[in-house]
Amino acid sequence: MKRSLLIFALLLATTFNAVADKGMWLPSLISSRISDMKSKGFKLSAEDIYSINKASMKDAVVLFDGGCTGEIISEEGLILTNHHCGYDAIQALSSVEHDYLTDGFWAMNHAEELPCPGLKVHILVRMEEVTERLAAGETKAEIIAKAEAEGVGYRATVESMYYGNMAYLFIYREFNDVRLVGTPPTTIGKFGADNDNWIWPRHTGDFSIFRIYANGNNEPAAYSAENKPYTPARHFQISTKGIKEGDFTMIYGFPGNTQEYITSDAVKYIAEISDPLKIDLRTQRLDIIGAAQAKSVETRIKYAAKQANIANAWKKWQGEVKGINRLGTYGKKLAYEERFRKDNPDKAYLLDSLSAAYERNMEGYFHYELFNESLRGIELTQVVAIAENAKLTAEQKQAALELFYKDFDAAVDRDIAIAMLTAYEKHATLFTPELKALFAKHGGARAYAEWLYDNTTLGSLESYNAANVANDPIAEFAQAIAPLRAHVMKYAYRNFSNIPDIERWFRPYVKALMEWDKKRAFFPDANLTLRVAYGKVAGYEYADGEYHLPQTTLEGIIAKDNPEIYDYNVPQALRDAYATKDYGRWGVTMNGKYTVPVCFIATNHTTGGNSGSPVLNRKGELIGVNFDRTWLSTMSDIEFDETLCRNIICDIRYVLFVVDKVGGAEWLIEEMGL
Repeated sequence: MKRSLLIFALLLATTFNAVADKGMWLPSLISSRISDMKSKGFKLSAEDIYSINKASMKDAVVLFDGGCTGEIISEEGLILTNHHCGYDAIQALSSVEHDYLTDGFWAMNHAEELPCPGLKVHILVRMEEVTERLAAGETKAEIIAKAEAEGVGYRATVESMYYGNMAYLFIYREFNDVRLVGTPPTTIGKFGADNDNWIWPRHTGDFSIFRIYANGNNEPAAYSAENKPYTPARHFQISTKGIKEGDFTMIYGFPGNTQEYITSDAVKYIAEISDPLKIDLRTQRLDIIGAAQAKSVETRIKYAAKQANIANAWKKWQGEVKGINRLGTYGKKLAYEERFRKDNPDKAYLLDSLSAAYERNMEGYFHYELFNESLRGIELTQVVAIAENAKLTAEQKQAALELFYKDFDAAVDRDIAIAMLTAYEKHATLFTPELKALFAKHGGARAYAEWLYDNTTLGSLESYNAANVANDPIAEFAQAIAPLRAHVMKYAYRNFSNIPDIERWFRPYVKALMEWDKKRAFFPDANLTLRVAYGKVAGYEYADGEYHLPQTTLEGIIAKDNPEIYDYNVPQALRDAYATKDYGRWGVTMNGKYTVPVCFIATNHTTGGNSGSPVLNRKGELIGVNFDRTWLSTMSDIEFDETLCRNIICDIRYVLFVVDKVGGAEWLIEEMGL
């Protein structure tokens, strides 16, 4: 086993020397990329990026709320992340009386900062390879338990790399007291909303500001009025000098998921079956929610976070299919596999085995995705789950119910249930006898859904009665789909290719690829662990004769301003600043105009999870906040094309301008050392 691991490590070292702009590199191994990074302009060392012996950049990067990235930008634990990353927390704090989504929020001192129950951030302590420890018989649970015993608030995870060829332990400090400090109005933080999502040129001020609090020993602790702002080992310095095309850029964050090494079978499934299905189902849910939001401010607030979460992946999948087809990814994969077969006839069985494994698992994985996108979209079943949870006390159940109903509308859920049950009936070949019987009894899925909501007593907190839950039609429905849920969850893996029956063939296949394709830069697929990606500020040719410049300005926001459209209704403070050219320290002259820079694009390889990531210049200074990709870039989870793929960044100067001129929170700018 040790010999096999040594061979793989040598292969890895060889491929790390390949020169390539794409890739999401493990910080602890970044020394293998430093020479290439420096050739592109980087001025610091590998130890400046990652070190366990001294404070380094890693100490200033946080995993935010379990699925985004944030960066520490002051000596008092101030966190900068995306508006959409903080959206759930902002929405939870909002009400009709205090509509922070619409109006924004700016604390003017520590006392005004708002606690965010349930919001957590994690800071990496260290990462280390544990492949040999696992091979020697130590379990993941044992490794994690030992790691978490090392310090207060320590949380650990063991993650597979290269489909199991390597394994790494990640140890984090988990902070539970996180407070909202500032957020712009949604018409800045989400300017353009779904219309502009994944689109360039972009004019979105996608940022929000939070703060980490700790106990008197600067350790993680539950919320307490006695807690103090956290003192980090390292925070990022901010540069307001600006950027230009060709400048070096580095992203440091937690990318969530890529599938760089999947075969043509998986690409075909994604482009022809999976993504089209999910797009269709989410379109139906978004249409229902959107219609309800247009009729009621209360409903708009209730469903704001839900709508945003549904819409983000919905539009991403559309771009992914478009990109796969445009680049001919399926055909490229087939040709690559044929070359592999020709050059490695003794290993062709690996591709045959992978193809057979995909075929064996396709129906099961399809129903897992179908279940997630249809039946799980029916929210009212959550009430049954809360009521039947034996681990919760009566007080905890009541609190959970109040939280659920706060952002629930029975009429909206009824329409979604009708649509999703109808869709499941149409697409599924897997039913429980109980669900079939209910459909048959009421004359089909649609009629059953209508009857279900006409007869439930669980539609509101006022009508809810714990004694009646077990006999409620919703409980009967939950019981009917429970075996179905249990079955499809057997396929609940990060991707189709991570199902064990498939992944076991990817392990030797990826190893064989590394032995064969010496010119390819092999990096581990993203899995929500800390990574470095580097590139440069660059425009791109969007279409024949149409070149997209890499920067946008305040002029673009004003050009889109439309008070009659919520997503483009620019706050008056922004209009006033523009009218008077009151830009303060943040104004610059670009193309002969005095303006404020808003967004820029670069060639960094990013994905979901990189939202909120710090974008750094050659000196490691913060120049922007990553928040999106262009629509033609969404296929980069599967195929990265350096000519088209661009990540979208909110210029730090626009962030500071909004904090100053819209929020009036100059004290935060002073805290940042500016």
